[in-house]
Amino acid sequence: MKKIVKLLAAIAFAGALAGCARTAPVEQVNATVAGNHTAEQVRTAILKAGVQRKWVMTDAGAGVIKGRMQARDHVAEVRIPYSANRYSIIYDSSLNLQAADGKIHKNYNRWVNNLNQDIQVNLSAGAGL
Repeated sequence: MKKIVKLLAAIAFAGALAGCARTAPVEQVNATVAGNHTAEQVRTAILKAGVQRKWVMTDAGAGVIKGRMQARDHVAEVRIPYSANRYSIIYDSSLNLQAADGKIHKNYNRWVNNLNQDIQVNLSAGAGL
C-alpha cells in the first residue's frame, strides 16, 4: 500500500511540475483585417496598440514595423508586416526569455496576444483613423 501511495505522490508531483512549465511554443500571429481599411489605417492601429502596451515601435521599411518589449531584463523583438488586408506578428529575437527549440517563456506569448487583441480593438473602433 505504501508503494502505491509513493507512486501516486510521485506522479502528482511530476504533473504539478509539468503544469508549471515556464516555456511554451512560440506563437506567431497571422491575422486578417476585417472591414475596409487602408494600409495606413492598419499601420496606425498597430502603432497605437504598441503604445498602449508599452512596446517601442519603429518603421522598418514599407509595410513593416519592428516592435520591442522590455520588462526588467527581459526583451522581446518582433517584426510586424502589414497591408490593408492582413498583418502578422513574427518572433524576431529575445533576451532572457529562455528561447530555444521553438519554445519561449510564456510571458512572450502573453505580450504578443495582448498586442494582437489591442490591434484588433483599434481596427474595430476605428483607432482614431
